[in-house]
Amino acid sequence: MQDNVDRSSDQAAPSPVVGPSKPRLLQVLGPGLITGASDDDPSGIATYSQAGAQFGYGLNWTLLLTFPLMSAVQIISGRIGRTTGRGLAGNLRQYYPNWLLQSIVLLLLIANIINIGADLGAMADATRRVFGGPAFLYVLLFAAVSAGLQVFLQYTRYVAVLKWLALVLLSYVATLFMVKVSWGEALTRLVVPSNPWSKDSLTTIVAVFGTTISPYLFFWQSSQEAEDVREVPRRKPLVKAPEQGEGALGRIQLDTLAGMAVSNLIALAIMITAAATLHAHGVTNVETSAQAAEALRPIAGAAAETIFALGVIGTGLMAVPVLAGSAAYAIGEARKWPVGLARQPMEAKAFYAMVVIATVLGVVLNFTPVNPISALYWSAVINGIVAVPVMAIMMLLSARHEVMGEFIVKGWLRGIGWAATAVMALAAVAMVVTSF
Repeated sequence: MQDNVDRSSDQAAPSPVVGPSKPRLLQVLGPGLITGASDDDPSGIATYSQAGAQFGYGLNWTLLLTFPLMSAVQIISGRIGRTTGRGLAGNLRQYYPNWLLQSIVLLLLIANIINIGADLGAMADATRRVFGGPAFLYVLLFAAVSAGLQVFLQYTRYVAVLKWLALVLLSYVATLFMVKVSWGEALTRLVVPSNPWSKDSLTTIVAVFGTTISPYLFFWQSSQEAEDVREVPRRKPLVKAPEQGEGALGRIQLDTLAGMAVSNLIALAIMITAAATLHAHGVTNVETSAQAAEALRPIAGAAAETIFALGVIGTGLMAVPVLAGSAAYAIGEARKWPVGLARQPMEAKAFYAMVVIATVLGVVLNFTPVNPISALYWSAVINGIVAVPVMAIMMLLSARHEVMGEFIVKGWLRGIGWAATAVMALAAVAMVVTSF
């Protein structure tokens, strides 16, 4: 019964008392699915394409390893939001020093703006390659659409749009089956690495981890869970309504595992496609997702290039609002602003202003000497390093009784969460050591 209460409250039920006993899958899936799908943004696509182009199938194992690690971390972030009714930044503000909170939020904002700029640029390039026209107009158009979705669309409809946009990820599965793949080697490299440990390979590994296990995803999912608590009348923070715990935690786990599985399978499809085409034909340097799409044309044909490029556009439309939104949530909670996409713009002026400002600054990067595409790969590396202290703080938060009540994270989930933190720390240290 508890399970049905939490799941049926994802959408308004016909009766305020009785909800559907067998909710549809899209009602159960929400913040976790959107988080996982937005992880495969144009900047992530560029990173996975570069990994496949440079190292062939040799880094496939990274995506098998990241699945349980990122799933555990995202489940924990979702549980923090659902249990406390506050996002990650709101909990940091309440339980940790202000200097630590402000430092993390500032780094998150910088990394997100770089990612927004790079994603908008990649979307514009991909659109120009498919439809023609000037790229700068597409940058402005996509920025306006992305910000407009959050500012003007009703919250429940906005979430529904993001869910349906996740279907665009299937374009990368379609591209994968349009190229000739050495499946024996591709599957073997899921469990047996083939590349020597070098500065380049370690940097790429950290970049893959940084774009897969990324701080903005932690902030987004925890804030979305907290938002759902405020938006659905029957939901209460679990510390105040522990009877909702069983259903809520089960939903978060299913939702997140589904979202992370989708994310990693699509990332693997991109990496294998790049390995089977670009690497196999001597193309080992890919700076942008649009460049990866263009490189597919002489190898896999115009159809593969077009499908790959359309995937870049669709994933960008999902990711840019998430990047801007996660920054706005973090800054708003850190500064005690009214936050939430369910609020009307006049009820949360500063929050929505930050959504627009972050998007506009991303646009500006595309019209300055600073090349957001060149900065993108290193922003993923920076994310991989910054994620370590953020993950450690999350793990400590989730184990505090005064924060989580009876819903503290323990057992296998706690173990995998700390393992993820340790793996990210080791990868970052190895990259720094080899750079010298």
